[in-house]
Amino acid sequence: MTSNKFSMPSVYTILFAIIVLAAAFTWILPAGKYNYVVEGTQQVILAKDVSAYTGGERLLPVPNSFTELESTPQGIGDVLTAPIKGFHKAVDISLFILIIGGFLAITMSTGALDAGVAAIVKAFTGKEQLMIPVLITLFALGGSTFGLAEETVAFWAVILPVMNAAGYDRMVSAGVILLGSGVGVLASTVNPFATGIASGFANLSIGDGIGLRLFQLVLLIALTSIFIMRYAAKVKADKSQSVLADIDFDDEFSHVSNEQTEFTGKQKLTMSIFAGTFLLMIYGVIPWSDLGITAVPTLSWWFDELSTLFFAAALLIGLVNRISEKAFVQTFLAGAKDLLSVALVVAVARGIFVIMDNGMIIDTILNWAEGMVNGLSSGAFVLVSYFVHLVLGFFISSTSGLATVSMPLMAPLADFSNVGRDVVITAYQSASGIINLFAPTSAHLVAGLALAKIPYDRFLKWMMPFLAMVFVLTAVLLYAAAMLGA
Repeated sequence: MTSNKFSMPSVYTILFAIIVLAAAFTWILPAGKYNYVVEGTQQVILAKDVSAYTGGERLLPVPNSFTELESTPQGIGDVLTAPIKGFHKAVDISLFILIIGGFLAITMSTGALDAGVAAIVKAFTGKEQLMIPVLITLFALGGSTFGLAEETVAFWAVILPVMNAAGYDRMVSAGVILLGSGVGVLASTVNPFATGIASGFANLSIGDGIGLRLFQLVLLIALTSIFIMRYAAKVKADKSQSVLADIDFDDEFSHVSNEQTEFTGKQKLTMSIFAGTFLLMIYGVIPWSDLGITAVPTLSWWFDELSTLFFAAALLIGLVNRISEKAFVQTFLAGAKDLLSVALVVAVARGIFVIMDNGMIIDTILNWAEGMVNGLSSGAFVLVSYFVHLVLGFFISSTSGLATVSMPLMAPLADFSNVGRDVVITAYQSASGIINLFAPTSAHLVAGLALAKIPYDRFLKWMMPFLAMVFVLTAVLLYAAAMLGA
C-alpha cells in the first residue's frame, strides 16, 4: 500500500528547481545592464559591452544608467548545463571539501578523535551547556570580523562528535555552527568582505556605524545562545523531543566513541596537529592589514592555500602515526568519496547564478530595487532598502558580490532620504546575512547539512521561529537608527 504523505525533495531537486525558475524569469523579465566603470581607472564600460568585458578589475554600476538589451532567454540546454558551469565556478570550494573529507578520514583512522572527544566530554561533565554559548560566540566573532562562512564546513567534524557525546542531537551542532557564524556575518563589524567592501563603495570608513553593529552582534549572540540552549536541554532530557528523532544516523560521526579510553601521547600530538590546522586556517584568511593590524603579516589565503594546508596536515598526521602509503591513499580517497555529494551540492547551487548572469536579469532586478527606494522618508527608506536587499540577497548569495552591485546605487539614494550611509550598509549586510541563514543558495549551509546528513526541510522548520525573531529585531534596530539619525 503506498503512502500519500508528502516527502520533501532532496536539496539537489530544490536547487535544480530554483535553476528552472531562474531560467523562466529570463523569458519574462527584460534583459539589461547598467553602464559600469572600472574601479581605479574609472574607464566607462557601456551596458552593451559589459558581458564582453574580460578584464579582471572590479566593475561598479553607474546609477540611473540601466539600459534594456536584447533578451537571452535560457532554454532547456542552458538549464542542464548550468550545474556543470556552476561546478567550474565552484571548483575551488568543491576541491577544498573533498580534501577536508580525506583529512578527516585520516584523522579518524588514528583513533585520536575518539580519545579527544572523550577527554573534552569528561572536562565538561555536568556543565555541557557551557560549550554552546562559548562556541556560538567564537563562531559569531569569526563571522563578524572576517566573514567566517564557507570555512565552517571544516568545523563540522570537530563539533558533531563533541555534541553527540554530550548527549545532544545533530541539530544542536547545526545551530552552533550555522546560526553562530551566520549571525556574526549578519552583524559584521569589520568584516572586509561585507562591511569593508560596502564602506568603500559608500565612501565611508569601515568603522562608521560600528556602534550599531556591535550592539546588534551582542543581541544576536544572546538570542542565538538562548534559542539553542533551550532546545539542547529539551533534547538531552528527552531524546524523543529531537526534530531528528526518527532518523537513524549511521556514518563516521555516529561511531565516534566517548568511552574513557587513555589519551596517549601520540594521539595528543595528532589532535594538536588537527586543532593547529584549524587555527592556522583562521589566521590565514583574516585580512589583518585591512583591519589596520600591521604587527603580523597578512597571508590572504583562500581555497587553494586552504586545500594545500589540509592536505599537508593529513600527510603530517599520517607520518606521526606511521600509516603506510597504501593505507593512507585508500583512507584519504574513501574520505573524499564520502564528501563527493557535498561538493556536488555546492556546484549545483552556483548554477543558479550562471543562469541569471547569462540571461542578463541580475541588473534588471537591481534596477527594480533602485526604483523602489527612490524618494522615501528616512524610516521607510531603510526598511524598504532592507526588503530590497533581502530579495537581491537570495539571488546573489555572496556578501561581497551583493555589495559590489548594490552599494554604488543604494548609498547615494540614502542621501535623498536623509539616512546615514552607514545605516544602509547595516541594512545590506543584515539582509544578506539573514538570507544566508536559511537559503539553499548558501553553499556552506547546504554543504554542512549534507555532510551531517540533516534534511534541509528539518533544519528550515526548526530554525523558522529563530529566523522570525532575528528579522523583527533587525528591522526594529534599523528603523530606530534611521529615525534617530534623521
